[in-house]
Amino acid sequence: MTTHLTHVLAIGCGLMGGLYFAFSAFIMQSLAEVPGVGGIEAMQSINRVIVKSPFIVLFFGTTLASVALAVWGGVRWGEPGTLALMVGGVVYLVGHFVCTAAFNVPLNDALDALDPTTPEAARVWADYLKRWTRWNHVRTVACLASCALFISAAWSGRG
Repeated sequence: MTTHLTHVLAIGCGLMGGLYFAFSAFIMQSLAEVPGVGGIEAMQSINRVIVKSPFIVLFFGTTLASVALAVWGGVRWGEPGTLALMVGGVVYLVGHFVCTAAFNVPLNDALDALDPTTPEAARVWADYLKRWTRWNHVRTVACLASCALFISAAWSGRG
């Protein structure tokens, strides 16, 4: 069971890292270049749609699985791959889940409440783009690092 979960979780972390990478690499820049209120409205739509999409299953499923494997690694401490399981789980939990809950979601909520037609909207949007993307970089690195750690655990015989 641990073997399959480690492989599936490595794929899930890679998928999440790839999604976050796309946002950091070009989606946010593209939205920033949309004239007028279009970028704000597009991001507001993305934030509303994503929480009703299969993304949510992947988001929470990988988080729960990473915690389970981190605990499993702690219980089986000293066996091959357990350090990678523990570190991968903690990095994912903190860098992906906690970062999202503490930084990206509050920024999304504030953007959702924003009326894009107000004079203040451009300033809020510029600040949002900078701060949201900074924290998204953290999520990208955490997901990809966790993916590598879970692959390492699988190669070492634990996963």
